[in-house]
Amino acid sequence: MSGSYESLFSRRALKYKELGMKDKQLHEEDYRQYILQEYTFLKRPVVILNKDIFMGNDKKTIQRLKEAVQKL
Repeated sequence: MSGSYESLFSRRALKYKELGMKDKQLHEEDYRQYILQEYTFLKRPVVILNKDIFMGNDKKTIQRLKEAVQKL
């Protein structure tokens, strides 16, 4: 639903910085493996509402989620 593992990947995770991942060239399979190995790499929250998915807690995402809930 999200379109890619990269879109589910959190670059805010402490391990992202600890492992020096900023300087690495990551591919879709790498994002998948990191998310499966360490839950902190999963962008949270992930909310599925009807056919829409909302990932993360930035202001735009939360606002879109609130609007979608109000339409229910």
